[in-house]
Amino acid sequence: MNIRWKPSVTVAAVIERDGRFLLVEEHTAEGLRLNNPAGHLDPGESLVDAVARETLEETMHAFTPTALVGVYMSRFQRTGRDGAADEDITYLRFAYCGELGDVVPGRTLDTGIVRTLWMTPDEVRASASRHRSPLVLRCMEDHLAGQRHPLSVVFTDPTVTQALTPPR
Repeated sequence: MNIRWKPSVTVAAVIERDGRFLLVEEHTAEGLRLNNPAGHLDPGESLVDAVARETLEETMHAFTPTALVGVYMSRFQRTGRDGAADEDITYLRFAYCGELGDVVPGRTLDTGIVRTLWMTPDEVRASASRHRSPLVLRCMEDHLAGQRHPLSVVFTDPTVTQALTPPR
């Protein structure tokens, strides 16, 4: 049997203001963890649209990406519970920095998000054992090092966001 392997595509926002980084504290199967505002790419959306959507859902703030910080891969293994099979997931993360806007009226934090918090780089480093992924720290360090790529480095063909015509 030939099975095609597919990594899970995710986006993350690396948001710095006044020397602090915006993180979210969220419930996970491994307990309460810290993460960048982040989530999965949904069908029919570009990566830039996905990071703006995920940031809004997890922080209640509008977000406008201005640069790609980097593209990252990581592997996560979780032991199965109650007879379930072990999970082995590879994530392909596109991390963006940009402008954080105001809180959007009427928004609430996404399910599972406990709170948002602003942390200094030293606080982020000191809390590494609570990070959802090692990529939280890596993305921050790359941002601090000035790593930026133009948004145009990732091209989204218009077919991605167009409605599909059903087969005849």
